This record gives sequence, C-alpha cells and structure tokens, in this order.
Amino acid sequence: MKVISYNLRKNRAVTEIAALAADHEVDVLCLQEAESVALPAELGALQLVHATERNRLGLAMYVRADRFVTRSAQTFQLKKSLHDRLLAPAHERLLGARLHDRETSRDLVVASFHAAPLTALNSLRRHQIHAALAELRQLGPGLPALMVGDYNYPVFKGRLDTEMRDHGYELSLSDKRTYTRYKMFRGHFDFATSMGLDIQCVSTLGRGLSDHLPILVDAAMSSERIAVAA
Repeated sequence: MKVISYNLRKNRAVTEIAALAADHEVDVLCLQEAESVALPAELGALQLVHATERNRLGLAMYVRADRFVTRSAQTFQLKKSLHDRLLAPAHERLLGARLHDRETSRDLVVASFHAAPLTALNSLRRHQIHAALAELRQLGPGLPALMVGDYNYPVFKGRLDTEMRDHGYELSLSDKRTYTRYKMFRGHFDFATSMGLDIQCVSTLGRGLSDHLPILVDAAMSSERIAVAA
C-alpha cells in the first residue's frame, strides 16, 4: 500500500496532487492545508472520501476506489493551541477513515493529521498525537492503523518515539528532511505513526510549490495479531 502525505502550504501546491498520485501509483493520498471546497472529487483512480468542513484550510483524503471500500470517515477536533484560539482557528486537526482492503480482505484505519504550529510546545503536540491515536482506536478497535501528516515536531523526537513505542506504535521518519525553509527549523516535520503494519520505507519526494516536501509511505499488513493499545 502506497500512501502520500503532503502539506499544500495554504493550498498553493494543489495543482501538483494529480501528478503526484499518478506518478507514484498511490493508493491513499492524505493532504494538509488544503482548501476543501476547491478539491476535485476524483484524481484519476482516486476518489475524495472526506475533507474537513469547519477549516478553510484543512485536511482531505483520497483513496483508490478499485482497491478500497470506505466503511466510514470523519474528522476530529483536538486540543487547541493559543495560536489556534487567537489567530487562525483550526477546529479539526485529524481526519480518519476506516477502509476495507479488497486485496487483503482486511480492514484498516488511515488518517491525515496536522499538529499545532511551531508556536506551541512539544507537550501540546504530544497530547494531540495521543488524542488522535485514541480517536483512531475508536474508529477501528484493534485494527491496523497508519497516521501520516505534518507533525510540526522538528526536535526532541526521541521522547516522542519512546512514548509511541510504549503505547504499541511505531514512529517512522523519511530518508531525507521534509522541511528546509528556515535554517533553525529544518528537519523531519512530516512522518508516520503506525500499528499492525510493516513500514517498508518512507521516502521524501521532490520539492514543489509547498514549503513542505511530500512523503511516500510504503506499508504492508503485518501477519502478527494486532493488540489494542492501552
């Protein structure tokens, strides 16, 4: 299963998503900072399954219709940062979908996530990540899960990695940095959190019109039994 995550930088890179999906034969496309009212209903073999409604610039997800059946899809509010409350409110920072994979005859959960901006503390972003994963467990109890997106987490990833492992999740960074706009904030901002999946590789793709570089996650269903995280 190939999944691309891309922060469109206030929708500037929306013209690139069709080519990205086609060039990499994507199964799922997860977007952040997308203008949902301007998104096409289809991108080749991909269909738009859901997009945030309360954010002007929010989240969206496309899936390959000939492979996946969408059981359910919904957005979730997470704890807000001060930036969200005062400057540019973001009501929904998580979009999750429960999908049935025709190839494996199994269900899984895939999500697009956008953490609070860099003006917030890492502690708030960790809270949002844990809350997001808890929502996904409710969406698909015991199912394999993959959450990709813009985590806005450039430093001190060791603590986050430890917390993820303690809760049964794997944190996967891409082979190259995904954000290089500002010298002091360069690093891996966009990555993946997973449970019950074998993450075979995470690749940073070429630069486009966004200040983020898209990432491509290549994942497969794990043969091991999935346990529901505490």
